[in-house]
Amino acid sequence: MKVNEIIEKAEKRAEIVFKELDRRALVNQKKVLDAFRDAGVSYHHFNPTTGYGYGDVGREKLAEVFAKIFGAESAIVSPNIVSGTHALTVALFGLLKTGDSFISLTGEPYDTLKEVISGKNNGSLAEYGIGYESIPLKGDSVDLNTLEKKLNEKRYGLVMLTRSRGYDWRRALPLTEIAAACALIKKLSPETVVMVDNCYGEFVFTEEPTQFGADVVVGSLIKNIGGGIAPTGGYVVGKRELIEKIGFRLTSPSIGTEVGSYAFGYMPFFQGLFLAPSVVRNALKGVILASNVFDELGFEVLPVPGEIPSDIVCSVKFLKPEPMIKFIQSVQYVSPVDSTATPEPWDMPGYDEQVIMAAGTFVAGASIELSADGPVKPPYIAYFQGGLTYEHVKLALAEALRDLV
Repeated sequence: MKVNEIIEKAEKRAEIVFKELDRRALVNQKKVLDAFRDAGVSYHHFNPTTGYGYGDVGREKLAEVFAKIFGAESAIVSPNIVSGTHALTVALFGLLKTGDSFISLTGEPYDTLKEVISGKNNGSLAEYGIGYESIPLKGDSVDLNTLEKKLNEKRYGLVMLTRSRGYDWRRALPLTEIAAACALIKKLSPETVVMVDNCYGEFVFTEEPTQFGADVVVGSLIKNIGGGIAPTGGYVVGKRELIEKIGFRLTSPSIGTEVGSYAFGYMPFFQGLFLAPSVVRNALKGVILASNVFDELGFEVLPVPGEIPSDIVCSVKFLKPEPMIKFIQSVQYVSPVDSTATPEPWDMPGYDEQVIMAAGTFVAGASIELSADGPVKPPYIAYFQGGLTYEHVKLALAEALRDLV
């Protein structure tokens, strides 16, 4: 079968799912538009600031809009947060103190967060006397029975759920499971904070985890919610008193969120947020197309055809290193930036195995833009994600198939 025929067949299989994604994008776009209007966003909110940033109305207005979209009481949205891992770190140190313990309900976190939790001689949570436990997933689902036993035996300061799959072979966590976990935690231990790592999950559904019981939700602006335009940054949204504590860790206990300037102006953050529902829809369509294409070729994939994923990632098992590496290199080749580069496996900081990563993106490392990566180890899974336009994803898959078929 020719490459174009494979792609056309995959698109035909995905028509019903594509229509549902269009519906969700419309709902989310209205939610964002309403938040902008309710908050009274104006041109002067885009203005740059310098120095301490006292009275920075752009920073304050951006946080207000985020809180409205998430149905939350308060938010921190800051270009001074450099990544999702940084946002999670700030939140954990803000919410936990010496003697507290917390649980990861979705198994072990991804590699860069492990050092935050239990690293040595690096100022980790463990070195501050904060305990940590993890509860492995049962298949793709959270283990509520084990969680219930632990909550009945001990007080925990926080339970963390990671929505996306990281470098694991599993589906991303659906909101229904987050809701069930939140309900159980609040029933047995109302004082325990529920925190959700929301990276790769924003605008996939028409609601966010804060609307299903999460106290704090954390994410990166160079993933879904930045719309491919935000140049850097991260966010934390949730209950007001908890966001205030996290703000004391982001800056200092004396000033919290009263300071913070950005000399380049806030327009990219507002504009990226406005475009995000449409961009996420495009990325999801690309993920679903990839799932159907690789399934047609006999590869094992997640999400499976006919399923709407809970994040913007398609996982493909290649079983051998050569086709995995070749596929990721082909994604780099069809990138708008650095298409002449050829990615190779390398010792990426924070990871135990070599990682190969294709990311010819306008914003360096932006996972909402089309990219592909994975650790080079059995079963040689490539994680294919993002795509500002559906057409770009389609062209990239066509190029990759010419090498693979």
